[in-house]
Amino acid sequence: MTQPPTPEPAPDVGVPVCYRHPGRETYIRCQRCDRPICPDCMRDASVGFQCPECVAEGARSTRQNRTAYGGLRPTDASRTSMVLIALNVAVWIAISVTGGAASRLVDLLALRTNGVCLTGEGGFDVARAVCEGNGTWLPGFVDGAFWQVLSSGFTHVQLMHLGFNMLALYLIGPQLEAVLGRARFLALYLISLLAGSVVVLWAASQYGATVGASGAIYGLFAALLVVARKVGGDMRQLLILVAINVVITFAVPNISWQGHLGGFVGGAVVTALLVHAPRGPRRGAFQVVGLVLLTLSLLAAAVLRIAALS
Repeated sequence: MTQPPTPEPAPDVGVPVCYRHPGRETYIRCQRCDRPICPDCMRDASVGFQCPECVAEGARSTRQNRTAYGGLRPTDASRTSMVLIALNVAVWIAISVTGGAASRLVDLLALRTNGVCLTGEGGFDVARAVCEGNGTWLPGFVDGAFWQVLSSGFTHVQLMHLGFNMLALYLIGPQLEAVLGRARFLALYLISLLAGSVVVLWAASQYGATVGASGAIYGLFAALLVVARKVGGDMRQLLILVAINVVITFAVPNISWQGHLGGFVGGAVVTALLVHAPRGPRRGAFQVVGLVLLTLSLLAAAVLRIAALS
Protein backbone atom coordinates (compact mmCIF):
# COMPACT_ATOMS: atom_id res chain seq x y z
CA MET A 1 0.00 0.00 0.00
CA THR A 2 1.34 3.35 -1.03
CA GLN A 3 1.78 5.87 1.73
CA PRO A 4 0.76 9.50 1.04
CA PRO A 5 3.70 11.92 0.95
CA THR A 6 4.49 13.63 4.18
CA PRO A 7 3.69 17.36 3.89
CA GLU A 8 6.65 19.69 4.26
CA PRO A 9 6.45 22.62 6.69
CA ALA A 10 5.56 25.97 5.17
CA PRO A 11 8.54 28.22 4.54
CA ASP A 12 9.24 30.81 7.21
CA VAL A 13 8.27 34.09 5.66
CA GLY A 14 9.45 36.04 8.69
CA VAL A 15 7.88 38.83 10.70
CA PRO A 16 7.08 42.09 8.86
CA VAL A 17 9.44 44.96 9.55
CA CYS A 18 8.93 48.72 9.26
CA TYR A 19 9.61 49.97 5.73
CA ARG A 20 11.57 52.93 7.16
CA HIS A 21 13.29 51.04 9.99
CA PRO A 22 14.12 47.50 8.77
CA GLY A 23 15.33 46.41 12.20
CA ARG A 24 11.94 46.94 13.84
CA GLU A 25 9.26 44.25 13.71
CA THR A 26 5.65 45.40 13.38
CA TYR A 27 2.23 44.11 12.49
CA ILE A 28 0.69 47.58 11.89
CA ARG A 29 0.22 48.73 8.31
CA CYS A 30 -0.48 52.11 6.73
CA GLN A 31 -4.16 52.47 5.86
CA ARG A 32 -3.32 54.09 2.48
CA CYS A 33 -0.29 52.23 1.08
CA ASP A 34 -0.40 49.07 3.26
CA ARG A 35 3.29 49.25 4.11
CA PRO A 36 4.35 48.07 7.58
CA ILE A 37 5.05 50.93 10.00
CA CYS A 38 6.56 50.97 13.47
CA PRO A 39 5.26 53.10 16.37
CA ASP A 40 7.67 55.94 15.48
CA CYS A 41 6.24 56.09 11.95
CA MET A 42 2.56 55.88 12.89
CA ARG A 43 0.51 59.02 12.18
CA ASP A 44 -3.06 59.21 13.43
CA ALA A 45 -5.65 59.17 10.64
CA SER A 46 -9.44 59.24 10.56
CA VAL A 47 -9.28 55.44 10.47
CA GLY A 48 -6.19 53.67 11.79
CA PHE A 49 -2.70 54.98 11.10
CA GLN A 50 -0.82 56.27 8.07
CA CYS A 51 2.86 56.46 7.26
CA PRO A 52 4.65 59.86 7.11
CA GLU A 53 4.85 59.81 3.30
CA CYS A 54 1.11 59.25 2.86
CA VAL A 55 0.34 62.01 5.37
CA ALA A 56 2.56 64.44 3.45
CA GLU A 57 1.02 63.43 0.14
CA GLY A 58 -2.47 63.91 1.53
CA ALA A 59 -1.58 67.41 2.72
CA ARG A 60 -0.25 68.32 -0.73
CA SER A 61 -3.26 66.95 -2.58
CA THR A 62 -5.93 68.40 -0.29
CA ARG A 63 -7.58 71.30 -2.11
CA GLN A 64 -8.45 74.50 -0.34
CA ASN A 65 -12.09 75.37 -0.01
CA ARG A 66 -12.76 76.91 -3.42
CA THR A 67 -15.74 78.11 -5.40
CA ALA A 68 -17.01 76.34 -8.49
CA TYR A 69 -14.83 78.58 -10.69
CA GLY A 70 -11.55 78.33 -8.82
CA GLY A 71 -11.68 81.26 -6.39
CA LEU A 72 -11.14 80.95 -2.67
CA ARG A 73 -14.53 80.73 -0.99
CA PRO A 74 -14.95 83.90 1.12
CA THR A 75 -15.96 83.61 4.74
CA ASP A 76 -18.03 86.78 4.33
CA ALA A 77 -19.28 87.19 0.77
CA SER A 78 -20.50 90.74 1.40
CA ARG A 79 -17.19 92.22 2.54
CA THR A 80 -15.90 93.44 -0.83
CA SER A 81 -19.25 94.96 -1.75
CA MET A 82 -19.42 96.78 1.57
CA VAL A 83 -15.92 98.19 1.08
CA LEU A 84 -16.85 99.41 -2.40
CA ILE A 85 -20.04 100.96 -1.04
CA ALA A 86 -18.07 102.68 1.71
CA LEU A 87 -15.64 104.16 -0.84
CA ASN A 88 -18.48 105.49 -2.98
CA VAL A 89 -20.25 106.99 0.03
CA ALA A 90 -17.01 108.57 1.29
CA VAL A 91 -16.40 110.29 -2.06
CA TRP A 92 -20.01 111.51 -2.16
CA ILE A 93 -19.68 112.98 1.34
CA ALA A 94 -16.43 114.72 0.36
CA ILE A 95 -18.13 116.20 -2.71
CA SER A 96 -21.20 117.27 -0.74
CA VAL A 97 -19.23 119.15 1.92
CA THR A 98 -17.05 120.90 -0.67
CA GLY A 99 -19.78 122.36 -2.83
CA GLY A 100 -21.80 119.53 -4.37
CA ALA A 101 -22.02 119.83 -8.14
CA ALA A 102 -19.74 122.90 -7.98
CA SER A 103 -17.06 121.04 -6.01
CA ARG A 104 -13.58 121.03 -7.47
CA LEU A 105 -13.48 117.30 -6.69
CA VAL A 106 -16.07 116.69 -9.41
CA ASP A 107 -13.85 118.47 -11.94
CA LEU A 108 -10.91 116.27 -10.97
CA LEU A 109 -12.65 112.90 -10.57
CA ALA A 110 -15.33 112.92 -13.30
CA LEU A 111 -14.42 111.37 -16.65
CA ARG A 112 -13.98 113.96 -19.38
CA THR A 113 -12.43 112.91 -22.67
CA ASN A 114 -10.82 116.28 -23.40
CA GLY A 115 -9.85 119.09 -21.07
CA VAL A 116 -11.80 122.34 -21.34
CA CYS A 117 -11.34 125.89 -20.11
CA LEU A 118 -14.40 127.13 -18.24
CA THR A 119 -14.98 130.89 -18.19
CA GLY A 120 -17.96 133.06 -17.43
CA GLU A 121 -19.02 132.80 -21.08
CA GLY A 122 -18.83 129.03 -21.34
CA GLY A 123 -16.25 126.35 -22.11
CA PHE A 124 -13.44 126.69 -24.60
CA ASP A 125 -11.09 124.18 -26.18
CA VAL A 126 -7.80 125.94 -25.57
CA ALA A 127 -4.45 124.91 -24.16
CA ARG A 128 -4.16 124.74 -20.39
CA ALA A 129 -1.47 127.44 -20.41
CA VAL A 130 -3.85 129.80 -22.20
CA CYS A 131 -6.66 129.00 -19.77
CA GLU A 132 -4.67 129.71 -16.62
CA GLY A 133 -5.44 133.21 -15.45
CA ASN A 134 -8.45 133.49 -17.77
CA GLY A 135 -10.69 130.69 -16.53
CA THR A 136 -10.92 127.39 -14.67
CA TRP A 137 -9.21 124.42 -16.23
CA LEU A 138 -11.27 121.21 -16.20
CA PRO A 139 -8.83 118.34 -16.88
CA GLY A 140 -9.59 115.53 -19.30
CA PHE A 141 -8.22 112.07 -20.01
CA VAL A 142 -6.56 113.01 -23.29
CA ASP A 143 -4.45 115.73 -21.68
CA GLY A 144 -3.23 113.60 -18.79
CA ALA A 145 -6.04 112.94 -16.28
CA PHE A 146 -5.69 109.18 -16.74
CA TRP A 147 -7.05 108.40 -13.27
CA GLN A 148 -10.50 109.49 -14.37
CA VAL A 149 -11.28 106.17 -16.08
CA LEU A 150 -11.49 104.64 -12.57
CA SER A 151 -12.14 107.60 -10.26
CA SER A 152 -15.31 108.53 -12.17
CA GLY A 153 -16.80 105.18 -11.17
CA PHE A 154 -16.59 106.14 -7.49
CA THR A 155 -17.98 109.65 -8.01
CA HIS A 156 -21.61 110.63 -7.47
CA VAL A 157 -23.16 114.06 -7.10
CA GLN A 158 -26.85 113.28 -6.60
CA LEU A 159 -27.94 111.19 -3.62
CA MET A 160 -30.53 109.28 -5.68
CA HIS A 161 -27.90 108.30 -8.23
CA LEU A 162 -25.65 107.03 -5.44
CA GLY A 163 -28.55 105.25 -3.72
CA PHE A 164 -29.68 103.28 -6.78
CA ASN A 165 -26.17 102.15 -7.66
CA MET A 166 -25.24 101.16 -4.13
CA LEU A 167 -28.51 99.31 -3.59
CA ALA A 168 -27.82 97.26 -6.71
CA LEU A 169 -24.27 96.56 -5.52
CA TYR A 170 -25.55 95.55 -2.08
CA LEU A 171 -28.05 93.09 -3.57
CA ILE A 172 -25.97 91.62 -6.42
CA GLY A 173 -22.40 91.87 -5.23
CA PRO A 174 -22.45 89.25 -2.44
CA GLN A 175 -24.10 86.70 -4.72
CA LEU A 176 -21.34 87.05 -7.31
CA GLU A 177 -18.56 87.13 -4.73
CA ALA A 178 -19.86 83.87 -3.25
CA VAL A 179 -19.84 82.28 -6.72
CA LEU A 180 -16.57 83.70 -8.06
CA GLY A 181 -14.45 84.38 -4.98
CA ARG A 182 -13.22 87.75 -3.70
CA ALA A 183 -10.34 88.41 -6.12
CA ARG A 184 -12.31 87.42 -9.21
CA PHE A 185 -15.31 89.47 -8.12
CA LEU A 186 -13.14 92.55 -7.62
CA ALA A 187 -11.56 92.01 -11.04
CA LEU A 188 -15.05 91.77 -12.55
CA TYR A 189 -16.10 95.04 -10.92
CA LEU A 190 -13.03 97.06 -11.87
CA ILE A 191 -12.69 95.76 -15.43
CA SER A 192 -16.39 96.41 -16.05
CA LEU A 193 -15.85 99.96 -14.78
CA LEU A 194 -12.84 100.38 -17.06
CA ALA A 195 -14.74 99.01 -20.06
CA GLY A 196 -17.57 101.48 -19.48
CA SER A 197 -15.08 104.36 -19.28
CA VAL A 198 -13.38 103.34 -22.52
CA VAL A 199 -16.68 103.37 -24.41
CA VAL A 200 -17.39 106.81 -22.91
CA LEU A 201 -14.04 108.05 -24.22
CA TRP A 202 -14.92 106.96 -27.74
CA ALA A 203 -18.67 107.52 -27.97
CA ALA A 204 -19.59 110.35 -25.58
CA SER A 205 -19.08 114.08 -25.93
CA GLN A 206 -15.45 115.12 -25.65
CA TYR A 207 -16.15 117.83 -23.12
CA GLY A 208 -19.01 116.37 -21.10
CA ALA A 209 -18.39 114.93 -17.63
CA THR A 210 -19.45 111.38 -16.77
CA VAL A 211 -19.75 110.12 -13.19
CA GLY A 212 -21.20 107.12 -11.40
CA ALA A 213 -20.70 103.41 -10.77
CA SER A 214 -23.34 102.42 -13.31
CA GLY A 215 -20.81 100.88 -15.72
CA ALA A 216 -19.59 98.50 -13.02
CA ILE A 217 -23.16 97.76 -11.91
CA TYR A 218 -24.16 96.85 -15.46
CA GLY A 219 -21.14 94.58 -15.54
CA LEU A 220 -22.57 92.78 -12.51
CA PHE A 221 -25.93 92.44 -14.28
CA ALA A 222 -24.18 90.81 -17.22
CA ALA A 223 -22.21 88.54 -14.87
CA LEU A 224 -25.42 87.25 -13.29
CA LEU A 225 -26.81 86.42 -16.72
CA VAL A 226 -23.65 84.56 -17.75
CA VAL A 227 -23.54 82.55 -14.51
CA ALA A 228 -27.26 81.76 -14.68
CA ARG A 229 -26.87 80.52 -18.23
CA LYS A 230 -23.86 78.42 -17.27
CA VAL A 231 -25.70 76.64 -14.45
CA GLY A 232 -28.98 76.39 -16.35
CA GLY A 233 -30.88 78.71 -14.00
CA ASP A 234 -34.12 80.56 -14.66
CA MET A 235 -33.10 83.79 -16.41
CA ARG A 236 -36.53 85.36 -16.87
CA GLN A 237 -36.44 87.64 -13.83
CA LEU A 238 -32.90 88.70 -14.62
CA LEU A 239 -33.83 89.52 -18.21
CA ILE A 240 -36.78 91.59 -17.00
CA LEU A 241 -34.50 93.47 -14.58
CA VAL A 242 -31.98 94.20 -17.33
CA ALA A 243 -34.74 95.26 -19.73
CA ILE A 244 -36.13 97.73 -17.17
CA ASN A 245 -32.69 99.24 -16.69
CA VAL A 246 -32.15 99.53 -20.44
CA VAL A 247 -35.45 101.41 -20.76
CA ILE A 248 -34.43 103.74 -17.95
CA THR A 249 -31.05 104.31 -19.60
CA PHE A 250 -32.63 105.71 -22.77
CA ALA A 251 -35.82 107.20 -21.28
CA VAL A 252 -34.23 109.35 -18.57
CA PRO A 253 -32.08 112.26 -19.78
CA ASN A 254 -28.43 112.75 -18.80
CA ILE A 255 -27.75 109.03 -18.34
CA SER A 256 -24.59 107.70 -19.96
CA TRP A 257 -25.72 104.85 -22.20
CA GLN A 258 -22.08 104.56 -23.28
CA GLY A 259 -20.95 103.68 -19.77
CA HIS A 260 -23.81 101.23 -19.32
CA LEU A 261 -23.12 99.49 -22.64
CA GLY A 262 -19.38 99.26 -22.07
CA GLY A 263 -19.80 97.98 -18.54
CA PHE A 264 -22.33 95.36 -19.59
CA VAL A 265 -20.17 94.00 -22.41
CA GLY A 266 -17.06 94.11 -20.24
CA GLY A 267 -18.78 92.24 -17.41
CA ALA A 268 -20.07 89.59 -19.80
CA VAL A 269 -16.60 88.98 -21.28
CA VAL A 270 -14.91 88.84 -17.85
CA THR A 271 -17.45 86.38 -16.47
CA ALA A 272 -17.31 84.21 -19.58
CA LEU A 273 -13.53 83.96 -19.16
CA LEU A 274 -13.96 82.94 -15.53
CA VAL A 275 -16.78 80.42 -15.76
CA HIS A 276 -15.81 78.79 -19.06
CA ALA A 277 -12.11 78.38 -18.25
CA PRO A 278 -11.11 74.71 -18.60
CA ARG A 279 -11.13 72.82 -15.32
CA GLY A 280 -7.87 71.50 -13.99
CA PRO A 281 -4.62 72.75 -12.50
CA ARG A 282 -4.19 75.38 -15.23
CA ARG A 283 -7.60 76.99 -14.84
CA GLY A 284 -6.29 79.80 -12.63
CA ALA A 285 -3.50 80.61 -15.09
CA PHE A 286 -5.97 80.63 -17.98
CA GLN A 287 -8.23 83.05 -16.10
CA VAL A 288 -5.39 85.39 -15.15
CA VAL A 289 -3.99 85.51 -18.67
CA GLY A 290 -7.45 86.16 -20.12
CA LEU A 291 -8.17 89.00 -17.68
CA VAL A 292 -4.74 90.57 -18.24
CA LEU A 293 -5.17 90.47 -22.03
CA LEU A 294 -8.64 91.99 -21.75
CA THR A 295 -7.36 94.78 -19.49
CA LEU A 296 -4.44 95.51 -21.82
CA SER A 297 -6.86 95.64 -24.77
CA LEU A 298 -9.01 98.20 -22.97
CA LEU A 299 -5.96 100.29 -22.06
CA ALA A 300 -4.79 100.11 -25.67
CA ALA A 301 -8.19 101.38 -26.82
CA ALA A 302 -7.88 104.31 -24.40
CA VAL A 303 -4.39 105.12 -25.70
CA LEU A 304 -5.67 105.03 -29.28
CA ARG A 305 -8.27 107.61 -28.29
CA ILE A 306 -5.49 109.90 -27.15
CA ALA A 307 -3.73 109.42 -30.48
CA ALA A 308 -6.93 110.08 -32.41
CA LEU A 309 -7.50 113.44 -30.71
CA SER A 310 -3.89 114.59 -30.58
